[in-house]
Amino acid sequence: MKSNVGGIDKILRIGAGVGLLSWAALGGPAWAWIGVVPLATGALGFCPLYPLIGLNTCPLKKD
Repeated sequence: MKSNVGGIDKILRIGAGVGLLSWAALGGPAWAWIGVVPLATGALGFCPLYPLIGLNTCPLKKD
């Protein structure tokens, strides 16, 4: 599993995930538990949808 989520993308995903999960935990709608997905993809640095659409926000490592 190669990393395909870059720095800003990770920060936004983790922030959105924490926000949605907090909202769900505080009595928000049940669909807010979907915040697990952006939180996990941000924490792991891999989004399974990105390879399918040919996207990669992780900066290239130069040798």
